[in-house]
Amino acid sequence: MLKAKDIMTRDVITVDAGMSVKELAELFYTKKISGAPVRDAGGKIIGVVTESDLIDQNKRVHIPTVVAILDSFLFLESPEKLEKDIKKIAGTKVDDICSHELISVTPETPMDEVATLMAERHVHTLPVMDGEKLVGVIGRDDIIRTMFQEEPKKDGK
Repeated sequence: MLKAKDIMTRDVITVDAGMSVKELAELFYTKKISGAPVRDAGGKIIGVVTESDLIDQNKRVHIPTVVAILDSFLFLESPEKLEKDIKKIAGTKVDDICSHELISVTPETPMDEVATLMAERHVHTLPVMDGEKLVGVIGRDDIIRTMFQEEPKKDGK
């Protein structure tokens, strides 16, 4: 079974949390990448930013539905989500739009676990961490590339 270390991209492009959103868009376009780990000022990986985060900057704000009962207002959706969306749309730096929940794998994580994590958590870019050290990154392209490069087994062997 293949592991994360077998399919990851080792030459990782990272971005600084303070980088402007415009610079990020240019980097993604010129390097033809769809996501990157985000570093804080001390060089620690603090999250991931993707093309989806850039696209979210141009979406419409969805105002949550509110129901008035007596003298109370009940939100049918989370007002916190609205606040998060507004901050993301108004963001000017990578730190404003990136995901701060660092979902990562180790070099020894089996490929099926990597694929399951990506599918279930809806992530497109997974940092490969050896302790606190970034050693690679796995994107959806890496999974797909691996699928067509694997040679079919003959006679069930």
